[in-house]
Amino acid sequence: MEKEGFIQTVDKLSREIKLVEICTDAHIQIGALMNPDKGKYKDLGIHHSLDMWHGAKNLAKKLAAAGKVKGQSILLHWLKDIVNHFWWCCKTADTKEQFLALWIGICHHVCNIHTWQMGSCQHSDLGEGKEWIERDSKSHKALVDIVFNKRWLKDVHKYLRFRSTADLESFQNHVLMYASKRFAFTPPVYEARVLLAALDYNFHCNRPTRTTSEGKQIFRRLYNKHARRYSLYALKSEKTYEYISELQGKIINKRLTSGVGMPRRRSLRPNDPRRLGVVPPIPPPPISELMRTQVSRGLGAAFQEAAHLE
Repeated sequence: MEKEGFIQTVDKLSREIKLVEICTDAHIQIGALMNPDKGKYKDLGIHHSLDMWHGAKNLAKKLAAAGKVKGQSILLHWLKDIVNHFWWCCKTADTKEQFLALWIGICHHVCNIHTWQMGSCQHSDLGEGKEWIERDSKSHKALVDIVFNKRWLKDVHKYLRFRSTADLESFQNHVLMYASKRFAFTPPVYEARVLLAALDYNFHCNRPTRTTSEGKQIFRRLYNKHARRYSLYALKSEKTYEYISELQGKIINKRLTSGVGMPRRRSLRPNDPRRLGVVPPIPPPPISELMRTQVSRGLGAAFQEAAHLE
């Protein structure tokens, strides 16, 4: 479904506007469609960027999995620093070669080696920090395998434009409050719920943070189970939903001035999938064949009783 939705979206947009760049997550099938050599859209000249947020999340998952292995728990203490280093490399580098020169430095830095044959760290004096990883240890070898993963490095150039779909991900997560995946909705109901989610999101996305009577921001602690550490986030003010009364008034006014009463029975839209009914996965056999092979329960019981008596 994700691949088909992507194809329909690109086909529609390419007829209306000139597409220059598309940012997605690291979906294998979408990556194949955007392949500049043999992909479906190779002739459109669209640059395919990968979302930084998804890239950092996938890297954190790999580090968390490696850190849960016995004897490698020290990787969990370095998880956030390694992910931050990935963000910094993508933001700083302009080419894949520049990225690699910066990226491999993490393998030396975690061992308290800040100058090596091909380069050096670009940070200032760190002072006393966290525990260093022993070079060529089990934990260090696991980190090296992640840093030099061939599949990871193959597409790393797609992160260098430093694109992020975080705002879109935040909105999609907000839609789940109105249209949960645990329930099934008809297309009109789902569309209405998404519109309500959009109204809520747009009205409250820039609301201010909470402050104390002294004007100081109020923070809350959030525990990260992968990194096994706490972080702070600013608590936003409560939602007001002031637009609801205005929306209700417009709905009632439109109904009163429409001159049309409430329909007792609504007809299905022409594009409603319920018009298709049940779509079997196999073609129907001829009725004559079904009459020959199918025996009703009553006749089947009668045939069995006759055979028993004989």
